[in-house]
Amino acid sequence: MISNQKFLHSLGLAFMLSTGSLLAQEQPHVFKGAKIIPVVGQPIENGVLVVQNGKITAVGTADKVRTPKNAKEFDVTGKVLMPGLVDTHSHIGEGSGGDSSAPLHPDVRIVDAINPLSDTFKRALAGGITTVNVMPGSGHLMSGQTVYLKMREGKTIGDLTFCDDVVNGICGGMKMANGTNPMKSAPFPGTRAKSAAMVRQLFLDAQAYNKKVQAAKGKADKMPERKPNLEPLVEILDGKRIVHFHTHRYDDVLTALRLQKEFGFKLVLHHVSEAWKAADEIAKAGVPASIITLDSPGGKAEAVEVSNANGAVLEEAGVLTAFHTDDGITDSRLFMRNVSLAVRAGMSREKAIEGITIAGAKMLELDNRVGSLEKGKDADFIVLSGEPFSVHTKVEQTWVEGQKRFDLSNPEDKAYATGGFRAYDGVLHYHAH
Repeated sequence: MISNQKFLHSLGLAFMLSTGSLLAQEQPHVFKGAKIIPVVGQPIENGVLVVQNGKITAVGTADKVRTPKNAKEFDVTGKVLMPGLVDTHSHIGEGSGGDSSAPLHPDVRIVDAINPLSDTFKRALAGGITTVNVMPGSGHLMSGQTVYLKMREGKTIGDLTFCDDVVNGICGGMKMANGTNPMKSAPFPGTRAKSAAMVRQLFLDAQAYNKKVQAAKGKADKMPERKPNLEPLVEILDGKRIVHFHTHRYDDVLTALRLQKEFGFKLVLHHVSEAWKAADEIAKAGVPASIITLDSPGGKAEAVEVSNANGAVLEEAGVLTAFHTDDGITDSRLFMRNVSLAVRAGMSREKAIEGITIAGAKMLELDNRVGSLEKGKDADFIVLSGEPFSVHTKVEQTWVEGQKRFDLSNPEDKAYATGGFRAYDGVLHYHAH
């Protein structure tokens, strides 16, 4: 048993440590001298960014932003500072989704399968990613509920989520897919037409269930039996949950758009390999697209006509366009490098930058908090060694809500940034547990 004296000493030490951490959060941090890309507005040469209590309190030119008293100053002269990157589609966290018992698993929640201590989050931080939409797998018509995460330090999944209630809250969207992924033997659909029919029937079931709930008017004895598989569909129909739809071929894209029109849900198209064929239809529907770029051929047959010019074509059509890693299809550490392929294929640099920041934030309906450097938003930003999209540029630091989460000059962090797969399988495990 610990003595009273030792207990009081330990308690005092814990208090001092927690107080020091709190004071560090409360102390204003001022970053001076960098070229700042706020995303909203023009780049700021010799800019100043002030953050405090996890929020941005000021951003602007050196002659207009006042340094608060007792601020901790950081000289980032010669660097480029921009918002933390938003990855709209990833599979980090070692989670899993539905099983082979059914093609539609709306009640499955990826939040129940993620390991919050996974080293794969370090991979995202090394790539400058501060906000991520983690998905269940795509081998189903509906693989389950996604979760929007902030790359904070934490030991529980609730430490990372944007939502406050991971038990009953809406913490993400819904992952859907069509094309070849769900084309399996029964009980899976087997054909594209059957795929659409099964999805349609599930939404019709949700509409009927919702009518019973509404008719009960809150009276417990009138309420229908709870249907956990239909409740998230009702949230989709009510506009409270976004559908993230994995689709590749032109005809599959049009099917997704028809289902959206029929049931009126919020839709984000993902991958959209043949977006260059469907850009006008996507624009007419007013639906955003989250796309991926690839630096080598391979993968599934339905994506054989994928083009890195998709970004340019969608930009010209006026479609809100973001990018994603689909990690581990592409590596989170190379997110910015991969998007440079879209610039090389004709997309404007400005829209490409928006595509890894504010556009993705809008698709997750988190743009009131992340995606740009503005007063009042979360202090999520990255420090780059040079211009975005240059092959020579490195992510030197990643900050999340005013806390430094990745530092390339730290040997342990550098191992995650430059190591191979062994950096993520426990062999090079640097965390102090």
